[in-house]
Amino acid sequence: MSSDRAATPGQAITAAQIKRWGPTWSRRVGWCLAHGVWNTQVVGGDRMPRTGRLLVAANHTGIIDGPLLHGVIPRESHIIIKEEMFSGVIGFLMRNAGQIPVDRRNGRAALQTALTLLNEDRLVGVFPEGTRGTGDVKQTKAGIAWLAVRSGAPVLPVAILGTRPAGKKPGYIPGFRGRLVVEFGEPFQAVAPEAGIGRTAVTDAMGTIQEQLSMHVHGASERHGVPLPRTTEI
Repeated sequence: MSSDRAATPGQAITAAQIKRWGPTWSRRVGWCLAHGVWNTQVVGGDRMPRTGRLLVAANHTGIIDGPLLHGVIPRESHIIIKEEMFSGVIGFLMRNAGQIPVDRRNGRAALQTALTLLNEDRLVGVFPEGTRGTGDVKQTKAGIAWLAVRSGAPVLPVAILGTRPAGKKPGYIPGFRGRLVVEFGEPFQAVAPEAGIGRTAVTDAMGTIQEQLSMHVHGASERHGVPLPRTTEI
């Protein structure tokens, strides 16, 4: 159950504050953005398990990646998003959409919240690169690896393409009916169950997730002829 109190920027989020009903309406808004405002080709949606705990790992290049991903995932999702987005009118919508704010200096509260949701057999989305960049997944943060190890949830890689074309700044928003591509990969286990939940298991999981996601993103970029941007966020 969710609490009526909502976390504000600078306050640690708790699982009780996440609106479990939020994705029911908000994913429909995301779908309208993906297919009404933009021309989004979705590939491999049938590869996603429709029930059970699941971690979705996506590359991150553009400012619209979060709502786009939320809208094209074929089930309800809670996505971890930087807490700076949770202010004003946008923040009100984000909280009521059931999304998870994270303090990028110390993400422990967000991770604990995400783990609770996974243990309820929900889907949690993560951008493992941690910020908008070139989207080639040369490195990943440890958070998603920790979640994979602690929850035992499979990880499904997602390539998001076209939200920031080469040469555009990180704040770029695609124009009306701009072509975008979202390709879902095959789910995989980041570590074997017998690996335990210690630091070694998290390190191994982080390497596996980085490798699998990077390979999927580069393959999708080549398959669809959509290049990745060349610059990172400053």
